[in-house]
Amino acid sequence: MVIKNVSLETVIGVTSKIPQNTMPEIAFAGKSNVGKSSLINTLMNRKSLARTSAQPGKTQTINFYNINDVLYFVDLPGYGYAKVSQHEKEKWGKMIENYLRQSKVLKAIFLLVDIRHDPSANDKLMYEWILSNGFRPIIIATKADKINRSQLQKQVKAVRQGLGLEKDTIIIPFSAQTKQGRDEIYELIDHIIEQPEEGV
Repeated sequence: MVIKNVSLETVIGVTSKIPQNTMPEIAFAGKSNVGKSSLINTLMNRKSLARTSAQPGKTQTINFYNINDVLYFVDLPGYGYAKVSQHEKEKWGKMIENYLRQSKVLKAIFLLVDIRHDPSANDKLMYEWILSNGFRPIIIATKADKINRSQLQKQVKAVRQGLGLEKDTIIIPFSAQTKQGRDEIYELIDHIIEQPEEGV
């Protein structure tokens, strides 16, 4: 995948309608401080189109990025941030759920977890929730540059066990700093959007 043109095309909030896009969509989900914006910016070859925030939990919208006029990257609100009220969390949850159920062109969900730590209760909930909505997420283990290479497989195993992943679930260690994992993700996206209509 070579990314030539990128634009933030649609931003929707809690009361907005889900856009009826016709191009395939790839969604990105993860905890508020897991490095989701950094991953999306790295994939788009842009420094700061996806907004990174000093305040985790600030993204309260679903953002649709048009990639090469062939697909969308869909940035879902970060979850699990303590300073956000329960009421806000419930509204975001409903918004994400509406999107997962209403999008007719959502092809895959990338779920980001921090490779340095065992998956949190929120990570597990999100994984199971995505499964219950009919998708099998691809796991991106972020911040891989923050651990020693010798620890990598041990931490990947901890993520796999912590989430209770099925054996063939894909986990890709990723670093926004070193670009580790970026080419694997590109290949995966190419494969996903080339799949015939009955899906991934």
